[in-house]
Amino acid sequence: MTERIQLSADVPSEMDNERLDQIAAKLFPDYSRSRLQTWIKKGDLLVDGKQLRTRDKVFHGAQLSIDTEPEQAVGWQPQNIDLDIIYEDAHILVVNKPAGLVVHPAAGHPDGTLVNALLAHSPEMAQLPRGGIVHRLDMETSGIMVAAKSLLAHQDLVSQLQERTIRREYVAVCIGVMTGGGTVDEPMGRHPKQRKKMAVLVVGGKPAITHYRVTKRYGHHTRIAVNLETGRTHQIRVHMAHKHYPLVGDPTYGGRPRIPKGASEELIATLRGFPRQALHARALGLFHPETGEEMNFECPLPTDLQGLLDVLETEDPALNSDATLY
Repeated sequence: MTERIQLSADVPSEMDNERLDQIAAKLFPDYSRSRLQTWIKKGDLLVDGKQLRTRDKVFHGAQLSIDTEPEQAVGWQPQNIDLDIIYEDAHILVVNKPAGLVVHPAAGHPDGTLVNALLAHSPEMAQLPRGGIVHRLDMETSGIMVAAKSLLAHQDLVSQLQERTIRREYVAVCIGVMTGGGTVDEPMGRHPKQRKKMAVLVVGGKPAITHYRVTKRYGHHTRIAVNLETGRTHQIRVHMAHKHYPLVGDPTYGGRPRIPKGASEELIATLRGFPRQALHARALGLFHPETGEEMNFECPLPTDLQGLLDVLETEDPALNSDATLY
């Protein structure tokens, strides 16, 4: 029997006197605005147990409740695409996503995505919001991800992300030599002029917090470990560029490759030829949605990123003896 979608949330004071459809979109961000409007019109989304119109105003303290059957993820077809599965049970699936794989279908990538692969592996995930996806990695970012296989898991993992109890650690290679780690606490949003890019926005941005520590200094580069409190689009890439340490291989936020003076031919070729941003999701920690057990997963560095680090080790060595830090 298919699990029903049953959710509820109280209207906070900052949403007082807004339209029902606008409030619903903010309280239930994992569902599209059109789907929420359909549920309102069908009576599957109620306000204090009563059916209202999408344009009706709702006030602080009212309770929105949803009780409905899940719908098929329209247009998302199963495709036999290899998955590197780290862990799987009835509720969650942890995978190692390769660079170059888009997470879910969108404009420009209608298929051939991680979601298409997941639907072929576990067809029941088609009944879940976004095919079970609860967080994303950029197309050219590699590494570990968790997806939900049950509605219970989806709702619980979304809550863990909102409560910031899911631990995500990344490995990144930056241009420039950092003196130490730190925290970037700068709000982010869509770039005001270049809509495909994100940017630090003092006005109108959403909270974004990135913690980073130095793990290896090279002559002209730095390897860092990054932990996220929030999960904004392109967050690490934007925050590191904001600190003037953009990621190697990231033309969107770092411009053309920066070649150190006196670099060897091998180093020049490696920096110019590195095909993507040097960013890998190395570790993930969460609480199991059903048992509450704390679970931690790791995945190794991919070949291309390890190759970059090997070249930096030999062709861009640091002069100081404390180049490796922990």
